Amino acid sequence: MKRPECKAAIPTLAREWAGTQDQPVGWHPSFSEFVSWLKQNGQGHYLDFRSRMGSLYDAEQWFDDALNQKWRN
Repeated sequence: MKRPECKAAIPTLAREWAGTQDQPVGWHPSFSEFVSWLKQNGQGHYLDFRSRMGSLYDAEQWFDDALNQKWRN
């Protein structure tokens, strides 16, 4: 996969994943659970791209951005 394609897809998939989760008060989205969900749903290829910092690092940044978790970084 090319990085720009993944950068466009990850936020959409993150919001889709979040919509499937129970979200009790104080819930914080888990990137590792999101990664597991991607792999289980045949979308793991969006984590396979070249990146200076590593694809998981970049994907987590996009995930946090999409779910308003930027404060965690």
